[in-house]
Amino acid sequence: MNIAQNIEKINTKLTPTNTKLVAVSKTKPAEMIQQAYDTGWRRFGENKVQEMVEKHEALPKDIEWHLIGHLQSNKVKYIAPFVSLVHGVDKAKLLKEVDKQAAKCDRVINCLLQLHIAQEDTKFGLSFAEARDILASEEFVAMKNVCVVGVMGMATFTDDKTQIRNEFRSLKIFFDEIKTEFNHLPNVDLQEVSMGMSGDYEIAIEEGSTMVRVGSAIFGSRVYSNQ
Repeated sequence: MNIAQNIEKINTKLTPTNTKLVAVSKTKPAEMIQQAYDTGWRRFGENKVQEMVEKHEALPKDIEWHLIGHLQSNKVKYIAPFVSLVHGVDKAKLLKEVDKQAAKCDRVINCLLQLHIAQEDTKFGLSFAEARDILASEEFVAMKNVCVVGVMGMATFTDDKTQIRNEFRSLKIFFDEIKTEFNHLPNVDLQEVSMGMSGDYEIAIEEGSTMVRVGSAIFGSRVYSNQ
């Protein structure tokens, strides 16, 4: 497998729209990430805190790490010193903890609000109303060490491309609405719509994605351990 060629192939599709690629390296060894790094790639996504911390320690320090998985509040402290973007903020409590831990590290951590757009109960995410309530709250406005820079969503796992397209479209419409309403706040700078993975990123780009999370199309199928 040629990781560099796979990245180049996907990037060629993204270039006309200026969509950013997050190379999802979860479950992959540090050696594979190093291969991609050696070709000039710097933006990687992980979904488990412990795995991301271990890879951060083992790999070059100019890597831009994206935490794309579900994040528990009690684990924020481990990634606060170095994470570039937290994709999965799905609770006000979690955003508060990110702000608290970022303050300890004397930095501002960029975050995306994760919206529940799929017709599946297994996926995490805020409702559109809950996301609005967070942005409108006095507690959020007082936060000095987080910046909400966009939204993230995962479409339903289905072969129905019309449904996937409609779910992505609903997220982009919501993003445009809150950008108009909240972008004046000091800790809001809405720029990113993170949607689209290996199986549906081309639809996501057509519907306005600014950031796609692609793993298997770059690194091959994931292998999960039995631990």
